[in-house]
Amino acid sequence: MIKLFLPLLTLIATTSGSLLARYVLYLKKENRILRDRTPGEIHTKPHERAQLLKYGKPLGRVINELITIVTPGTFHRWLREEKRGRKREPVGRPGKSAVLRELILKIARETGFGYTRILGALRKLGISQICRPTVKNIVKEEGIEPSPKRSTGTWDQFLKTHSETLWACDFFTKRAVTRRGLVDLYVLVFMHLETREVFATPSTRNPDSAWVTEQTKAFVNCVADRDEKPTFLIHDRDTKFSTEFKQFLKNNGIKPKMLPIRSPNLNARVERFVQTIKYEALNHFIAFGKTHLDYLVSEFVDYYNKHRAHSSREYLPPCCVEPSPEFETIKLDEIHCVEHLGGLIKSYERIAA
Repeated sequence: MIKLFLPLLTLIATTSGSLLARYVLYLKKENRILRDRTPGEIHTKPHERAQLLKYGKPLGRVINELITIVTPGTFHRWLREEKRGRKREPVGRPGKSAVLRELILKIARETGFGYTRILGALRKLGISQICRPTVKNIVKEEGIEPSPKRSTGTWDQFLKTHSETLWACDFFTKRAVTRRGLVDLYVLVFMHLETREVFATPSTRNPDSAWVTEQTKAFVNCVADRDEKPTFLIHDRDTKFSTEFKQFLKNNGIKPKMLPIRSPNLNARVERFVQTIKYEALNHFIAFGKTHLDYLVSEFVDYYNKHRAHSSREYLPPCCVEPSPEFETIKLDEIHCVEHLGGLIKSYERIAA
């Protein structure tokens, strides 16, 4: 952060008074243009008013020429209230009860309803002592956007709504030793976002669009017999996800969902799996060619799907539907250690009676 301000401090320190005045004049004009394009009043929050007071008080009466977010009179009233040590008193009629306010905000956040539909929901609940402008004021004061801007929902809401049939995919690479030297091998991973189940493709040196489409066909065939078939597939903007790839998905009832530019966090669960397989397995091995890497990936994916517990699933593995039965006693000779990848990874099971 300090590095960001050093050029500005240096500029101010080496600038003449007249030039600095021209800088301030330019910033005032720019601020006025931006303010003119902001319709209506700007309602500041307590922490925002505190910042304006902190940096505005040292300016004295000069603040009258600079401030545009509120009127100079409002700013000086804030100063007087601060000196008296009391908070701003509400003006007008008493506000609605805290419970009713929370109910309105709850409906707005959970449904994306507009002001009129929120009012209708309140009427159905037998709440009639409130009008649409009051609903509007409560929602706006909380910073919740009007209905059209909220109707599409957040990314988290999209993931939760479609999690049962939502899959995501991404690539990862592993450098392997071959007779031709070191080469980068690519693996395409598909993940079911609700259960965290993973499907990994065989590796390749040339992950072109034709190869991606071929691997996608194998994935679709693998999940074709399931009750909950994929309906969405998240992917990034890599050019290997070609028109043929997208058309194949659409022909099989799967809608491709391309991520925005520079948004790896929106595919974070697959990214996390890539980190897991590298840290827990692949970084511990030197891969000797394609066949060796395919074996390592296959073994880890089998362990990941059938044995690795996930906190988001109440510590169940992805392919486990029901938790193990509770046991009142623990006997060490009934616990069996299962080794994976030559003993690098271990899991534990009870010996069947």
